[in-house]
Amino acid sequence: MQHDFAHHHEAMRQLHSPHQNLRPAGVDIDLIVLHAISLPAGEFDMQYIEALFLGALDCHAHPSFEDLSGLQVSAHFVVDRQGIISQFVATEHRAWHAGLSSWQGREACNDYAIGIEMIGDEQRPFTAAQYRETARLCRRLMQRYPAISTERIVGHKDIAPDRKWDPGIQWDWQHFHRSLERIRRYRDIILA
Repeated sequence: MQHDFAHHHEAMRQLHSPHQNLRPAGVDIDLIVLHAISLPAGEFDMQYIEALFLGALDCHAHPSFEDLSGLQVSAHFVVDRQGIISQFVATEHRAWHAGLSSWQGREACNDYAIGIEMIGDEQRPFTAAQYRETARLCRRLMQRYPAISTERIVGHKDIAPDRKWDPGIQWDWQHFHRSLERIRRYRDIILA
């Protein structure tokens, strides 16, 4: 199955998470939520993250996975440490990434947000490739969904501050915004 963004990025891997459903009718997509993930904690291999989002994680493979038994989560995209993007859920569908959440007084962020997981944690900086490819992906999403502005790209901690920390202290928002701006300027030059 080819998702909606496959033709925009040649290297994008296509997977299909069962942890999704239709968005409510009439809801506009107008928010991007950035997350950070590592499974197990401190390890940056895609294998266990992919298995979790596909509903196939062996919860006996690592002691820390016991708490994940029965968990049904996904994100629309995952950006690995090399900047390779995997899409698990079509953007027109609701991925299950935000949980109990609220942005500017509006509940249920999964209904109107796109979730992007970046493989990382609070101990080590994210990679240059992750900043570049996350910014490129966000810029494409902003083009497709004009209601998403730079101010509407937020962290998981911003929509669930009492529950979540990510993308965390290692995510440099200024670096990300500079990357996003460079991509906009580059696109403007090409289109001029």
